Amino acid sequence: MIPGESIARIVPMPGVPDGVELVEVRSKHGGNSRLSFKSFDQGRLSFQGTEQDFVWLDEEPPADIYEECLTRTATTRGLILLTFTPLSGLSDVVLMFLPGGDIHEQQDEKSSRSVILATWDDVPHLDERAKEMLFASYMPFQRDARTKGIPALGSGAIYPVPESDIVIPDFALPPHWPRAYGMDVGWNRTAAIWGAFDRETSTSYLYSQHYRGEAEPVVHAEAVKSRGKWIPGAIDPASRGRSQSDGHQLLEMYQSMGLDLTPANNAVEAGIYDIWTLLSAGKLKVFASCADWISEYRMYRRDDKGRVVKKNDHLMDASRYLIGTGRDIAKCKPKPADEEESFASGGWMC
Repeated sequence: MIPGESIARIVPMPGVPDGVELVEVRSKHGGNSRLSFKSFDQGRLSFQGTEQDFVWLDEEPPADIYEECLTRTATTRGLILLTFTPLSGLSDVVLMFLPGGDIHEQQDEKSSRSVILATWDDVPHLDERAKEMLFASYMPFQRDARTKGIPALGSGAIYPVPESDIVIPDFALPPHWPRAYGMDVGWNRTAAIWGAFDRETSTSYLYSQHYRGEAEPVVHAEAVKSRGKWIPGAIDPASRGRSQSDGHQLLEMYQSMGLDLTPANNAVEAGIYDIWTLLSAGKLKVFASCADWISEYRMYRRDDKGRVVKKNDHLMDASRYLIGTGRDIAKCKPKPADEEESFASGGWMC
């Protein structure tokens, strides 16, 4: 891309056949511009001690090298470009660009980082036949990373089922499907996920979500009732032992506000196994509109000691309550007549 006559000097890389360490290019502004080439295996120290106007890191760098390159641009107000497929999952470098691991999360206005997501549909030289062959050859947990640029969690993922296998377009739910919701409570974040259950196919559909922090219980209660106050819920059993305001127990507080709530079974590993079984069998689907649920699903993982990472998992916990307890208490939608009358008479559309 650089005209040959503009290249003033090429410095070979010692010990690397045909390798290049430095290129000097004549600048139209006078003098020469310098292009330096390095590889990650040279280590962080080799990146020290210079000022750079622009750094391009091709493939994901180690975190220490990225930070060193960032420092090289401090005095020049330079730019850094990273181009890579996130096959290492939610690494330190990925999390610098994706707060919370969310590929769709908007960067803060003051942030100096931004993300451009490229899928293989943006690659003009791949035809549909080539995509089909490649997709079939990829390991299942790498498919979303390879095709959509979504970070792959690999063996660390709690639910290593491709997002593309479980996310479906929203559709109108049949009124005879029983419904319930799972609810995880707290001041920093209160989350709820609604499910509808097709008894004929034994398939569960997650179709709506509530996801809000730093709000009073009455705000959450109204949001829950707006989905249908007849729908029963399974709530985090720890709500019986913590308070959000004035020392009141949350379970009793929400019940007093008209929510039909049952303490959920909170056996973590058993609940994870139940959801994993449904996902593996294609018996758990989620509506595409549940964006926060999908974001949490992408980063729900174990650490290197096998423990569940307890961060940004409110909807994942709510899903365990829904599947573990909500399915047993689910109710069908009341008949079109007055809902209050239906409650009294037991008239349900089942």
